[in-house]
Amino acid sequence: MIKSTFFAVCLVGLMAGTAWAQDLTATQKAMQAGNEQYARAEYTAAISSYRRVTVSAGAAYGQSLYNIGVCYYELWRTDEAIAHYRQAIAFRGGRYPQASHALGVALEEKKQTAEARAAYLQALAADAEFAPAHYHLGLLLAQAGEHRAAAEHFRSAIRFSHDTIPAGHNNLGVVLAWSGQMDEANREFGLAVRQTNGTLTEASRNLELSRTIIDATATVKSPEWQLAAATRRAER
Repeated sequence: MIKSTFFAVCLVGLMAGTAWAQDLTATQKAMQAGNEQYARAEYTAAISSYRRVTVSAGAAYGQSLYNIGVCYYELWRTDEAIAHYRQAIAFRGGRYPQASHALGVALEEKKQTAEARAAYLQALAADAEFAPAHYHLGLLLAQAGEHRAAAEHFRSAIRFSHDTIPAGHNNLGVVLAWSGQMDEANREFGLAVRQTNGTLTEASRNLELSRTIIDATATVKSPEWQLAAATRRAER
């Protein structure tokens, strides 16, 4: 009796494994087609391809929901993007940092700042080293006047991106300048300028202004520091 039960369990496992392998092949084809269409900016076609991924594909289904959201976002159909990001996050049990970050970006576009902040925090709860969420959260905090907290998130964005976000240096410099730490701010502006060969105009202007203030050994009244805004596109 025990032996029969053992074989029954193995048979179910083999059958499930065969179905899973077939489904995975279909999933791979659908995802590849969608990715290629996305790369060609054929977003509506990509959505159709991603929709061929079924819930039985497991984690790939959550990714397909996220990718559909990204496509809707590229089509400026932000509400539909938000809905799919939320579905992807829910499918992954709340632990999908890319989708949570993308959700935050979309919510910011809708001027839902508190909800966007919560989305970035959700991304960081899932992955404390997710640099884009640190960067966007830093922007929100800086704009809200929470300079110390913003500085910490910009530092984290720089560290966890392996120093590949020059705008992070510029924005860290801005919040340091707002806090009166001009020497440190000047250093950050200089790093941003060097990393971008002067193409980040906000950093170049801020560096010039910070040097003027330091050279004059006096504070310029209400200097207009410029944050480098994030791009619209979500990290995919």
